[in-house]
Amino acid sequence: MPEATSVPRALAGPDRGAETGTRARVARLILEKGPITASSLGERLGLTPAAIRRHLDNLTGEGMVEARDARPHGGQRRRGRPAKVFAITEAGRDAFVHAYDDLATSALRFLAETAGVGAVGEFARSQVADLERRYRPLLDAVPPEQRVRLLAEALSNDGYAATAGRAPAPGGGDQLCQHHCPVAHVAAEFPQLCEAEVEAFSRLLGTPVRRLATIAHGDGVCTTHVTPRGDVAGGDSQTPASEAIRQGAGGSVHHKDA
Repeated sequence: MPEATSVPRALAGPDRGAETGTRARVARLILEKGPITASSLGERLGLTPAAIRRHLDNLTGEGMVEARDARPHGGQRRRGRPAKVFAITEAGRDAFVHAYDDLATSALRFLAETAGVGAVGEFARSQVADLERRYRPLLDAVPPEQRVRLLAEALSNDGYAATAGRAPAPGGGDQLCQHHCPVAHVAAEFPQLCEAEVEAFSRLLGTPVRRLATIAHGDGVCTTHVTPRGDVAGGDSQTPASEAIRQGAGGSVHHKDA
């Protein structure tokens, strides 16, 4: 179920012209890279400090983004006024159109009622199968240590705004973060969509993965921990995807990108 458009509904309108287009680019970059500073936004988009501040003020006023104090590096707060970073709000995330959410949710409810809950899982796996078929040749063509990064790039090309990096948790491994989910509202009611995705990631990467947080359950980012290759022993690696998602949804996760 692909994303219908990358321009937030709140920014759309026939009378806003180039101003709307630039503001949409600012909002999109905050969605993909946030939390992010105003100066970083200006540098990436080639905007003056005054221009980026105008767009941020408007987006903040519309409830699309919010300003936060930046987390100090190393846990030590510097003297003076804390640096500000900007992050997408839930309203801002919702403004990026989620294609056919109501119709998809109704269809899955009907499927569950008429064919059973297991049919929803089968549908979810069939949907993810296409993604897995497309990604498989790309990931198989690179060494295993490069696959998480390449998977993030492939997901970003499909609209998931994904990033990859080393996991901050003890035990090592990698962390895959998806800053946007085109089916988040549907997955909130039908976690089978998330479960099928996690299972596909594990097969593509050739190692156990565990979903720690999901946008569908109210987290800011879908975060997946990728077990180091060869290190498949231990309880977490054997946790089923459905249970891992439920555990992650109830816990606190520190995102490397946050």
